[in-house]
Amino acid sequence: MLVETPDREGAYPRLEDAHIQALAVEGQRHHAQTGEVLIREGEEHYDFFVVLAGKVADVEGFGGDERVISVHGPKRFLGELSLITGEAAFCTSQVREPGEVLRVPVDRLKTVVAQDSTLGDLILKAYLSRRSLLIGRGAGLRIIGSQFSSDNRRLREFAARNRIPYQWVNLEKDQDAETLLRELHVRPEQTPVVICPAGQVLRNPSNADLAHAVGLPAPGPGVTVCDLAVVGAGPAGLAAAVYGASEGLVTVTLDEFATGGQAGRTSRIENYPGFPTGISGGELAERAVVQAEKFGATFSVPARASGLQERDGNHVIKLDNGGEVTARTVLIATGVRYRKLDVPRFEEFEASSIYYAATLSEALFCRNDPVAVVGGGNSAGQAALFLSRYTRVVHLLARRGLDETMSRYLVDRIGTSPGIETHLGTEVRELLGGDCLEGLVVEDRGTGQRRELPARALFVFIGARPCTDWLAGEVTTDEDGFILTGPDSDEPGLQRRPLLQTSLPGVFAAGDVRSGSIKRVTSAVGEGATAVQLVWRYLQSTGRASDDTAATLSYSPAPVPTPSQGRGSCFPLS
Repeated sequence: MLVETPDREGAYPRLEDAHIQALAVEGQRHHAQTGEVLIREGEEHYDFFVVLAGKVADVEGFGGDERVISVHGPKRFLGELSLITGEAAFCTSQVREPGEVLRVPVDRLKTVVAQDSTLGDLILKAYLSRRSLLIGRGAGLRIIGSQFSSDNRRLREFAARNRIPYQWVNLEKDQDAETLLRELHVRPEQTPVVICPAGQVLRNPSNADLAHAVGLPAPGPGVTVCDLAVVGAGPAGLAAAVYGASEGLVTVTLDEFATGGQAGRTSRIENYPGFPTGISGGELAERAVVQAEKFGATFSVPARASGLQERDGNHVIKLDNGGEVTARTVLIATGVRYRKLDVPRFEEFEASSIYYAATLSEALFCRNDPVAVVGGGNSAGQAALFLSRYTRVVHLLARRGLDETMSRYLVDRIGTSPGIETHLGTEVRELLGGDCLEGLVVEDRGTGQRRELPARALFVFIGARPCTDWLAGEVTTDEDGFILTGPDSDEPGLQRRPLLQTSLPGVFAAGDVRSGSIKRVTSAVGEGATAVQLVWRYLQSTGRASDDTAATLSYSPAPVPTPSQGRGSCFPLS
């Protein structure tokens, strides 16, 4: 007898009778026969289904090496986050016991959710949980490649950062890898290869090609001139997208790699208001994107800005693919990148053993191995605590005392964690190993004494440099490249610039990329929300606001947003 999957963490809830009745008005009942496919792996823009009778199984690898992911009975609904985002389905939903289903087109689902926010929240919470479960199971894409390949590393990082479920087939360790390549008529030197949900095989695709294959939004024709272009989709950029769109601005958000920024690489954020048990940076970004899209914001990933110029009173953002985005105002929220260690052989090991993020993907890769984390800030502390759940030992290396640069709650937890060995006043001097990292030579800064530490992976969270190279001097920066804003960017004899505005009128900056900013997620969110008010004032004062924008904008923004957890609908269709 086919057994339903237990409902854990709200992933598989049952709908109330009132919800089903409301959906029935907009949908159509259908007698489902055993073996019938309701949603097919790789399908985009599929319908919303409610199981009324019988049972439906979600299956990965349908028609081949099948694996049942979940089983749904009466009053449960099908699908996952891809129904909302427009991505391709990552599994097939097949009727396993005959019965009846209710089929509701997505545009009609919008009508029901608009009238009942609790239903929208229920669906959204379930879909977010299901996406996390798919990621944990290694469902979705299959990436076949060598652990020594920089392109393999690039594709895995792109999938992980964009929360695309995937499984990595390691050419060096997986016994079935060579057989699989022969079946695909692919030579090892042609790897990495990506097998997509619809079955298409991509040979060493670019990030843009992979994004297109799974249905991620990409830059394309749309509004000729938008009100606000946000460059960078970290916490500041996501907050601006939420507020810009909710206040009536035609808002386009670009990011060269993934939403979330540096915060998106964080395994758990525990000091963000509204999440007392913590939330991963990836999940926080995912919720914020859904929230912004609810209000009509547009996201384009990957879309790398390569230049900024003025044209006909507007600002034109040049993209590295030859495209461009024209906007009345621009918010630069490109954040920062962690610096590299200045030690011999660093680039040699970078493709196989060095990481700048500590998420589930990296943790599973180095499971049961000794690892090292370099850095003394919150990101390093959070990484060490997270990795200690999967690895044999975590060596945390910091140049100074943790109390100087790390939040107290992290220092206390690290001090009581048996899986973390802390080395203060210590720097890395050498990297040891053959094809992969095997250990480090570290030096005590006080005594000069050196010793070896075992490490199969190195996680680097040191310093940061701003992502401002693409601006090519168009806005004023400090000596380290961080953007000067407000009074700091004023020129003698000129009117004082408003907070967050750069030296270029109509161009603002927020978050870590801004000189003098507080490098915390909450402050970046606050700056992103504040920037929208300043954008509105600028558009009004210069007469640049479109008629529709002027009619819908309110003067004062609401409090800083946090992704919905039950109050008001965060469902993007409402």
